[in-house]
Amino acid sequence: MSGDERLSERVRKGTGAERVELGARVQSLWGGYGEIRRAELFGAEARRAVVKFVTPPAEREFARDAAKVRSHRRKVRSYAVELAFYRGLARATDDGCLVPALLHGEASERDFLFVLEDLDAAGFPGRRSQCTVSEIEAGLRWLASFHARFVGVAPDGLWKVGTYWHLATRPDELARLDAHALRRAATRIDERLNQARFKSLLHGDAKLENFCFSRDGDTVAAVDFQYAGGGVGVKDVAYYLGSCLSTQACAREVPGFLEVYFASLRAELVQHSSVDVTALEAEWRELFPWAWVDFHRFLLGWAPGHAAFDAYSEGLTREVLERLQTRS
Repeated sequence: MSGDERLSERVRKGTGAERVELGARVQSLWGGYGEIRRAELFGAEARRAVVKFVTPPAEREFARDAAKVRSHRRKVRSYAVELAFYRGLARATDDGCLVPALLHGEASERDFLFVLEDLDAAGFPGRRSQCTVSEIEAGLRWLASFHARFVGVAPDGLWKVGTYWHLATRPDELARLDAHALRRAATRIDERLNQARFKSLLHGDAKLENFCFSRDGDTVAAVDFQYAGGGVGVKDVAYYLGSCLSTQACAREVPGFLEVYFASLRAELVQHSSVDVTALEAEWRELFPWAWVDFHRFLLGWAPGHAAFDAYSEGLTREVLERLQTRS
């Protein structure tokens, strides 16, 4: 039996389909850890699905490189987190923060298998590398709805601190900062964010490419929850806006988009939470620069050439470092 035949059989058994036809590869997973494919399910409730098949290399392949071992373990853990999210907390989402339904999930020592609702078939066929103002706002409304539903909810089974750039998981990138002021300040910035009074569940990798748009671009659904976990919602917002806007546009456009996010968040919190909305908004507004600079810290260590000429981020970095001096 070929690899495709074995995979089709696992999908068939897991979904109860009579027959499964795997389509072409949609994309490879980061680092060569597997692939995503579409599938047709014959005789099942859902006719179309997306199959995410994760086949990590053996850890022994990296045994001589401590940094690669850390990276490998982080990736493997991320797929366990994603499966936990789809099996558990994802059930609390609705049309305001739509995610694909998990049709079947498996985890073993060798691999992970996700059979997910096909969002194209559900009315979200659009993918963007660039987007309009209204499309950016659609993503912000999704984030506001998602954060509002999970305020105060413990990230059970997920990362205690969400986002893939979380400081505790990125010692190698931090070490590359050498004498940069952010290396010395990174721990205090991380603590400031983690000690916030109000926390929610974060998507953790809320870049533009992880949102699927409706045909009219007015609504979105989100995928890729490998780094879902706890934290302040503005960490997702900062990363999302950075993925949508050029560095030149940030100073001009970020303030207006923040107003869109917080207006949506207030409306969602009133419906879905008994939290002190005014106090939460005040705290998260204050923490937005810290969240932005936290990601900038990671980027400077991971891809310094990409971040070298980001005047907006450098301006916020100076602001945060000045606040740290004041708090000392």
